[in-house]
Amino acid sequence: MTIKLLATDLDGTLLRGGKPVSAGNIAAAQAAAKAGTIVTIATGRMYRAALPVAEALGLDVPIITYNGALIKSTAGKVYYEQYLDEDICRRITDFAAARGWYLQTYSGDGLYYSDYGEFSKRYENSQKVIGENIGYAGMREKVEKMYKMLIITPDPVVTQDWMAQLTAEFGDRVTLTQSSADFIEIISPGVSKASALVKLAQMLAVDISETMAIGDAGNDLPMLKAAGFSVAMGNATDEVKAVTDAITGSCDEDGWAQAVYKYVLGSK
Repeated sequence: MTIKLLATDLDGTLLRGGKPVSAGNIAAAQAAAKAGTIVTIATGRMYRAALPVAEALGLDVPIITYNGALIKSTAGKVYYEQYLDEDICRRITDFAAARGWYLQTYSGDGLYYSDYGEFSKRYENSQKVIGENIGYAGMREKVEKMYKMLIITPDPVVTQDWMAQLTAEFGDRVTLTQSSADFIEIISPGVSKASALVKLAQMLAVDISETMAIGDAGNDLPMLKAAGFSVAMGNATDEVKAVTDAITGSCDEDGWAQAVYKYVLGSK
């Protein structure tokens, strides 16, 4: 098995709780790149939140952001982008406003809040980005180039109920996914880390059988299933572990680096 393209999730996979990339993971990424493997990021994060991580790894490659809605290189070249329908964005904003749901939107790589409070502060701290509080009214106006919308629930217990309400209202006009138990991420139909991985592999002339993906959460599932070889983190959900080809150590013990040395470098 030769891995030519390695796609990795960030939070809970490459990164520990919003902390910088560990020295062990950086060393593994650079060793893989030196051996000829293209190491890229596939994340639900916005581009400007993912870029510093790619730079810390020393990578100059296309990175997959917004759960597949944008593929953009560290140098700024856009390879692919898919926006949400503007009318759908307004309808989702009204739907959230009517229920008092906290909403974040990502228009043109800008970050906007329905209100600034506990959720916003926690998000800014974990992602190392600053957003703008524009309220629901402002969100109705700022709908151009919308890569993703995010609803943060007050308790994971209600998340599935809220997702069911969104599905009943908007059906297949959106895709819903989760990177955390209290996150509901809304992207365009057909967009996923998997679709982006397939597109990127084609652009780089890499057969999908020569790709590897590493992740830990629900929004990683399509990518893990699409990749030629898949690895679940030791801290991954049971749902993720059930579909992967291998399981590595946890994020806290540099399980990412363990997987790279064993399955990428060990195969060369």
